[in-house]
Amino acid sequence: MGISASLFSGITGLQAHGDKMSVLGNNIANVNTVGFKSAKMHFEDAISQDVTTATGTAQVGRGVQVGAIYADFAQGSFETTSEATDLAIGGDGFFIVTPKGEETTYYTRAGNFRFDKDGYLTDPHGYVLQGWEVQDESANPIATGTTVSTSNQVRTIGVPTDIRLENFQSAPQATSTINMITNLDSGEASRSTSTNNPYFSLFEAWDGSQTPPLGDSLYGYQSTIKVYDANGSSHNVTTYYDQVTLSNAGGKKVWEFIVTSQPSEDGRIVSGTDTFLNTSAAGLLMTGTLTFNAAGDLTGVSAFTLKSGVGSSGLKNLSNWTLANFSQDGLPVLTANFLSTSNASFTDSTSPTNIEMNFGMSNKDLSGSGVTKGWDTGSSSISNASQLGTDVTDITRIPNFGNVEKSALATTSYSSGSTTLFQSQDGYTAGFLQNVSVSRDGVLTGRYSNGQIQELFVLTIADFNNEWGLRREGGNLFSETRESGDALTGRPNTGGKGSIASNSLEMSNVDLAVEFVNMITTQRGFQANSKVITTTDSMMGELIQLKR
Repeated sequence: MGISASLFSGITGLQAHGDKMSVLGNNIANVNTVGFKSAKMHFEDAISQDVTTATGTAQVGRGVQVGAIYADFAQGSFETTSEATDLAIGGDGFFIVTPKGEETTYYTRAGNFRFDKDGYLTDPHGYVLQGWEVQDESANPIATGTTVSTSNQVRTIGVPTDIRLENFQSAPQATSTINMITNLDSGEASRSTSTNNPYFSLFEAWDGSQTPPLGDSLYGYQSTIKVYDANGSSHNVTTYYDQVTLSNAGGKKVWEFIVTSQPSEDGRIVSGTDTFLNTSAAGLLMTGTLTFNAAGDLTGVSAFTLKSGVGSSGLKNLSNWTLANFSQDGLPVLTANFLSTSNASFTDSTSPTNIEMNFGMSNKDLSGSGVTKGWDTGSSSISNASQLGTDVTDITRIPNFGNVEKSALATTSYSSGSTTLFQSQDGYTAGFLQNVSVSRDGVLTGRYSNGQIQELFVLTIADFNNEWGLRREGGNLFSETRESGDALTGRPNTGGKGSIASNSLEMSNVDLAVEFVNMITTQRGFQANSKVITTTDSMMGELIQLKR
């Protein structure tokens, strides 16, 4: 091995340190690149040459070479932005993006996404962010029968797909529950009386063919709430209350109530094409009683609705008003067919438009059969409103729930002015998308002008067993290789994958202080190797000067 061999060792040092300077320069150039992960170069010695020595065989190194260049996947700092679609991953994982119409998949930590003109959520290259579509959890029509379990967990559909907002409108939802909690003044006198049916004097006084259908002097209190049909139109539903004059009731009180709509909006169909319109029962949806103990606490509720198959001449006949059905939540159900839909005018219809009526008390015993299912009628065997009769001395004849459960907020009858304590309903009209947000769990949620918040997509996060085996593709993108292995996909904030920070961008993880120090040592290494070459050149020059 001659003197010239040391020249080539020096050259390898120049080449290796030159390559390292390129890596450092690339890191520094991307100090402000979103989601950039810096790289580190590692050297290794080149193969050594065997030489003969006095003690045997030894080895002389032949220089240095690049051993590996590893990406540094350390977490970058977060920058706060004003865009909800600027996303950052706190922890392990990558966003998945794909070019439109292609099967190619890329992975990135850069979360600067925007919706394009077609509604796709894309990165600056137009590649579409991937996620799972959320299952539509819109409310189903109220059903009757045994209770079924439900879950509030976000449920996804199928495989990850392009995140795209194709419909910027929120569909309307028909009202399925009305909560009406009031205090009814215990000192209020009875305003409406009936000799034949004292528990249903308001029922008899109501006349849907007149304007107004119920005079102001015929009830003690009323409360109105706005509800919605399946088309998103609003309707006023009013509950009227009036106290029943009792005898020998031991301090207990009974209030009768009727639940009504505007007679002109009553779309229920009696039979064939005959409707409730212009009849005295138009707008009359439910009737019943509320029973209170001497302290004014609610102890019982009875509710009656019109049974199907009744002609228009029998709509105001109490014998045709039967005990109401119960929903799965144990609440009495009424029907308000505002849209005049076929087979939807009665609780036992093929497609009923049922609404739960909640006064603060529910029934947990839905056993029984026939018309009295779930009702405790005692020994009186009452199945319709007319059977309550005229006896106001025995209020135990009034049907009640089989197993009463009263909520913390329930209707009362205290000695204070009648007032509505709480009322709500779960319907809403159509709305337009106003903005979107992304939760820590990666759930993309739309907020609509009708006040609804709808979960639309769940972001898909990918992780790898060997993330250092990923290939850099430029543009803040990585692609998988045989060394990285297949992507392990999942939902954010689960299975060791990072959480999502909205209105944030992950900045480059380049540390300038470290890079400058490495630059100094690299420069010194390059200078030292250049000295090897110049020194070897001087030695060769001395050798040539031996012959003059």
